[in-house]
Amino acid sequence: MNKKLALVSGIASLVLTACASQQDRITASGSYAYLKSTERTQLQVPTELDSPEFTKDYEIPALQPGADTDLIGRNLHVVPPALVIPLVQGSHVEEGSKGATVLLDQVKDSEPLNKTIWNSLIGYLEQHNINVESFDPAQGELVTGWMSLIPVNQDEDSSWFSWSSDDEENVVGQGRYRFNVELKPHGRTAQLTASLQDYRLGDKSINDLNAMEKRRDEVMVLNQVIGHYEYLNQLETNRRIAQIRQGLNMDMGFDDDGNPAFVLDANYDIAWPRIQLVLRKLGFNVKDLDKSNGLIFVQYTDEQVSWWSDIFSSSDAQLLDYEDYRLKVTSLGPKTSITFMDKESTPFNAKQVADLFKPFEQVMTEDGLDI
Repeated sequence: MNKKLALVSGIASLVLTACASQQDRITASGSYAYLKSTERTQLQVPTELDSPEFTKDYEIPALQPGADTDLIGRNLHVVPPALVIPLVQGSHVEEGSKGATVLLDQVKDSEPLNKTIWNSLIGYLEQHNINVESFDPAQGELVTGWMSLIPVNQDEDSSWFSWSSDDEENVVGQGRYRFNVELKPHGRTAQLTASLQDYRLGDKSINDLNAMEKRRDEVMVLNQVIGHYEYLNQLETNRRIAQIRQGLNMDMGFDDDGNPAFVLDANYDIAWPRIQLVLRKLGFNVKDLDKSNGLIFVQYTDEQVSWWSDIFSSSDAQLLDYEDYRLKVTSLGPKTSITFMDKESTPFNAKQVADLFKPFEQVMTEDGLDI
């Protein structure tokens, strides 16, 4: 009996000590005796004496209208300010922004930016078993169900903590959030904002949170969503790089204008960077390119490789002159065509395309090209 009592007492002491240390970690150390101090009256100088000069260098500024007068003593948390972390490529935070807001730029053209953001956000909520109470993509708004306010990556220096419990919602706070996505007029930048709609922790509600606590929760949740967005981008990037480096099958065929062309067994987004890798290895210098119109301007130099001589006899080696050419890359749905043209945009004839096919196919089907 005594052993059990000692064990329970020890656990209780440990919990109380841990709670105290967490509270100490987020509040100022030292004495709070200053709370009992009273403001001194201004120095009274007799009229027959000269008044000394006073400086205002150390004058305490007056409180601004609407300031929370309860944020003193142990009620004032001395933790670093909550900052939005724009991890995603092309993302940034507007200077002076006070809300939990991040600006995201479009990094892939396969789907509209707002759709990409919504898919990432909903995927994050599903991964953490968080309900969606309402979703109106036309209005750019999504409201979540209750979610526990626990950071994804906790460490010893974090001011956030939780205890293992079967009834977790009695241990940590929970919130409901509204996410808004506002697409800029040009459609390539969107603003994602998180705002706390409701809160509960015991008897504490959203009305009991001060502005700093509310922003802290909003920024924490937004950073988790941003982290998930970047994680998906990295997965997509790694998958795409693997596809680009992988050899692609290539056949003789025709483009959508009926000109003789190479036809790649890959969609446009994979074929476009792959073609540039192949051109570089085959001795072409890419002088300019226009992905939106599918044009690549090249000059055949053969400065670093001599692939013609490895494939053809010496009498057939000079199949291209050392001059400028143009390539027209066209999407054919799941496939992509490559049309060779001279510098006047005249397509190559069938014989010229057939002569070029073998060396291009050899490199195009090769695995592991350096990016």
